[in-house]
Amino acid sequence: MNEESFLQNTEEELNGIFRPFQQELKRGQRLADFLKQCIRCATRDDFLQLDELLRTKKAENVEQEEALIDCKPVFDSLREYTREQVERYRLQFIEDFGRLAEEAGLPVKMDFPRFSVLEGIDGKIVFSKRITTINKKTLKSIDPRRIVTAALRVKKQLYDRPFDPQKFIDSLYETYAKISKMDNISQGNPVPILRFYLEYVISLQSKTFFTNMDKAKFRGYSLEQFGVDIWRYFKAGIGGASNGKKLSLDPGRNYFLWLIDSNGEPRQISGISFLKDET
Repeated sequence: MNEESFLQNTEEELNGIFRPFQQELKRGQRLADFLKQCIRCATRDDFLQLDELLRTKKAENVEQEEALIDCKPVFDSLREYTREQVERYRLQFIEDFGRLAEEAGLPVKMDFPRFSVLEGIDGKIVFSKRITTINKKTLKSIDPRRIVTAALRVKKQLYDRPFDPQKFIDSLYETYAKISKMDNISQGNPVPILRFYLEYVISLQSKTFFTNMDKAKFRGYSLEQFGVDIWRYFKAGIGGASNGKKLSLDPGRNYFLWLIDSNGEPRQISGISFLKDET
């Protein structure tokens, strides 16, 4: 065997010995880092994060490690402590959140950790991550006061602006009729909701926008707003468009948008049409 072959074989043998050793070191380091994280949380009395950590697979791995077997009774005691603290915090949070919402005139429905404010505004409190989501937007806080303030802001954006249900439904019909004519779709048949939404947003733009399509001149119209406006139209109970045609939303699972139906429930809508009033 020449020197080159000898050294190559030696390298492979050492790598074969080293890799399992290195993997074991990394595994041990991960367990050590997890324990340090638990210690930091316990020191700060961060029972929310500690409760989350003790529910993970990593906690189970620590308890099963022979060298760390004494962690299990400690973890069990901590689990009991954090459960009590989290439950106490949850009850206090719900009480404070409900009181602050009532004081602000915010109609909140709580199904902890989820809540809703009118149709089209949904939130979730994620204690372990210290965040609250409202309509998929993240608030880096679980302070009830800040959550109420953020929810009020969303309500103002979606509900507290002038809304004329008759004007709104007539504008939807105009867009529907335009697409039906362009795409040779018979009146009464649905048009794809994605196509409709795009065309409707275009219809909201000013004439000057089409001569200079600067983004600053673009009038946005979010899907959230579209869904809420449809619900506000249904709730107004004015009937159909000025020509007597009534709005129909067709459910579907392909190429859909989440909108709000006449019962105030979120639905996957794939088509939209206007039908003759048969009553």
